[in-house]
Amino acid sequence: MTTPQPGSVRPSHLVHDELASPAEMAADCRATGQNLRLERIARVVAAAPPSIRFEDYPAEVGKREIRVSDAAARLAGALHLHLD
Repeated sequence: MTTPQPGSVRPSHLVHDELASPAEMAADCRATGQNLRLERIARVVAAAPPSIRFEDYPAEVGKREIRVSDAAARLAGALHLHLD
C-alpha cells in the first residue's frame, strides 16, 4: 500500500460545493424534459396506429416518368446500354 507524499493533494471524487442547489437541478430537469418533447412522444405512443386497410387509401399513386436526355442516350449507346 502506498501513502501519499507530503504536500500532494488528492482531489476527492465527492466535491459537494460544485453541485447546484436542488431548485436549480429541478429546473434543469424540467428544461431537459421540455427539450426532449416527452409530452409529444407520449401522445404519439397513445394514439391509434395508422390504418392498413385498402379502403382508407383509395387514391392510386402513379409512377414517376424518367426522362433520358439525348446526351445520356448517346453515352448509353456508346457503352452498348439500351435505354428505352
